[in-house]
Amino acid sequence: MSKDFFTAVADRRTFYGISKEAVVPDDRIKEIIDHAVKHTPSAFNSQSARVVLLLGKHHDKLWDITKEALRKVVPADKFSPTEDKINSFRSGYGTVLFFEDNNVVESLQQQFALYKDNFPIWSQQASGMHQFVIWTALEIDEFGASLQHYNELIETDVKKEWNIPDNWKLIAQMPFGKPTAQPDEKQFQPLEDRIKVFK
Repeated sequence: MSKDFFTAVADRRTFYGISKEAVVPDDRIKEIIDHAVKHTPSAFNSQSARVVLLLGKHHDKLWDITKEALRKVVPADKFSPTEDKINSFRSGYGTVLFFEDNNVVESLQQQFALYKDNFPIWSQQASGMHQFVIWTALEIDEFGASLQHYNELIETDVKKEWNIPDNWKLIAQMPFGKPTAQPDEKQFQPLEDRIKVFK
């Protein structure tokens, strides 16, 4: 039975224990991404978000690339925990790569000079919304996911491997799969310290 929106928002968590077992058909995953990219809002309707879905051997390749990039910067005697973490992502079913098209951002900066300093910020905000929509939609379909940021370490290799345009800026990586372990209980700060209402 499909979850309602608020339940999906509450259940969406960071899952590190994930497997390659299929939860839904690949066409359904593509449908989620299509819907998110089409309908998630962006400043000035810029539609600057770009998304790449990696499944099967492509998903595995991404995390192999990431592991080797980390091997170059993490001391050998401390690499084992890093390797375990990357292997946990590789154990998943797929990865969603989030990009922003810098050409769109720069074009808007030229067209609307008064707001030029804001467009990179708004671009990041739009990417965050895309990440949230896709993450929550994957939760509805009973996938577990997490959000990772190995951008500077892997962006060049990722663009080369999958022929990604130079003007696409890598923002985040979202490995997902069937949950094999539940996350710890989430702690919440008091809402009265975080919300003000005036009426």
